[in-house]
Amino acid sequence: MSNCLFCRIAAGEIPAKIAYEDNDVVAFHDINPQAPLHVVIIPRKHIATINDIEAGDAELVGKLYLAAQKIAADAGHAEDGYRVVMNCGADAGQSVFHIHLHLLAGRHLSWPPG
Repeated sequence: MSNCLFCRIAAGEIPAKIAYEDNDVVAFHDINPQAPLHVVIIPRKHIATINDIEAGDAELVGKLYLAAQKIAADAGHAEDGYRVVMNCGADAGQSVFHIHLHLLAGRHLSWPPG
């Protein structure tokens, strides 16, 4: 979608500090990090919310988690632990309506988050 911030980042139209990318997934460092490592992981395909994921998207959504696993491991956080979060809808904190995982690591993360 031409007006979607994350689609524009994935297309290279808006600069971002890329942490990982492949044919299906782009991951970039959050501009307002909430942990020493805070990466946003998106599919290149525009899907607005979790409610818009279809059965055919299951493999793609799985690739987001595999990217999170790789990024965390490459950054040295696989053993100590990391958090992966996907919000759905404005009341849950979703501010960009293109599904995305937040990968947070590098500090103690308490529960519940907020």
